[in-house]
Amino acid sequence: MRLFTAVYPSAQASAHLDLALGGLGGPAVADPGPGLRWVPKEQRHLTLAFHGEVPDGAVPAYLAALAPALSEVAPFDVALGGGGSFGGRTLWAGVAEGAAGLRVLAAAAEQAAAEAGFRADDRAGGRPHLTLARTSASRGLPQRGGSRRPRSRPDGGPLPAWARALAVYRGPVWEVGVVHVVASELGAGRSGGPLHTSVAAVRLGGGAGG
Repeated sequence: MRLFTAVYPSAQASAHLDLALGGLGGPAVADPGPGLRWVPKEQRHLTLAFHGEVPDGAVPAYLAALAPALSEVAPFDVALGGGGSFGGRTLWAGVAEGAAGLRVLAAAAEQAAAEAGFRADDRAGGRPHLTLARTSASRGLPQRGGSRRPRSRPDGGPLPAWARALAVYRGPVWEVGVVHVVASELGAGRSGGPLHTSVAAVRLGGGAGG
């Protein structure tokens, strides 16, 4: 299975982000037009480690190594803040608080994966982020009447404008108390996106959750 390890924002944090995006983009959030795909709200996450294809039989060993490591990490606060665009193709929200704690979790995931015999590409060590949207278009999206969508740039597509608008965003704090190990099936989700299925939830400061 295709596997990654991640932290999910709280319902409050996700709802606050939705309000901010609606204020920035208006109708473009619900109807972005061709070429732009928003990540479904329930799939927004902060990736700690990406494992790629992992044999099903290796997952129990990974969980067995990850649970005791995370039992030694106390819950901590995280808040989203700022934003950016990777190459004009991926829009993301950054982390304003809690990046150091996320790096600790990423290191624990990397060590546990090594013990289980598979890889863990650290996604929190350099710039922890939550992916919001992706575009396959190389040019800006058409403007529609009444839309407050930020104007696209002819040289960078629509996402850099969204990134500039998100630069001053600051979300509410939530407590990270659980880490999710998630299976991702490409093309099986909504609108041809990936389908994410939680394999396990491992609690900080105390063993495995449901």
